Amino acid sequence: MRTLATLQRPDSGHFSFDGTDGISDADGLRSTLGYLPQQIGAYPGVSGRSLLDRFAWLKGNTERSTRAAEVAHLLERVNLVEAADRKVSTYSGGMLRRFGIALALLGRPRFLIVDEPTAGLDPAERNRFYEVLADVSTDAVVLLSTHIVEDVETLCERLSILAAGAIIAEGKPAELCAALAGTLWSRIVPRGEALPEGFVHSKAAPTGTRVIMRAETSPGDEWQTHEPRLEDVYHLALVGHA
Repeated sequence: MRTLATLQRPDSGHFSFDGTDGISDADGLRSTLGYLPQQIGAYPGVSGRSLLDRFAWLKGNTERSTRAAEVAHLLERVNLVEAADRKVSTYSGGMLRRFGIALALLGRPRFLIVDEPTAGLDPAERNRFYEVLADVSTDAVVLLSTHIVEDVETLCERLSILAAGAIIAEGKPAELCAALAGTLWSRIVPRGEALPEGFVHSKAAPTGTRVIMRAETSPGDEWQTHEPRLEDVYHLALVGHA
């Protein structure tokens, strides 16, 4: 993602976006790019409004009135109007993530790269973030990296699963899940009882461990049909890759 954001050059290969070469014309790509890294720093003593204004100027918006209008619009969009004149260094984790997306949206980018955007957010903050990204995706290509399955289920029209630097599965979430329909089974294994062999994955449950098995027919009377989820797709892709 740092390479696509033109922050480092690739050892080999090439990439382009909408006809703009990301290596030979990095400045051209940057003019259409927005980037939200996993970690966001904050200048001590600078307010959110002032920092957005400064970055808007760096992005090429040198007209004061239009820059102020853009900053006001973005603060409204990410729900930070009331905190706009507070120091960014005092923002909570969720506020900092929303401030980061405002920074990334300066200049109306057509290509937005977002790295682990919801890590550490509470459910309310996460939902606000989903609304902003879903809105942005109507006008721009959004590339989202995440370990949280809910992010993908909520936001993504297409996904790729990476393992050891290789793509091991890709496609539309609904299609990947539909391919497993009728082949997954689950049951609760009480605590202290051995887990069955050959299960795909398991997760903790209040009374024991819920085990997911893949089979063309039911493994036994105690097993129930399991509706495929993206988490199942992920684990099966890893099993197949291994």
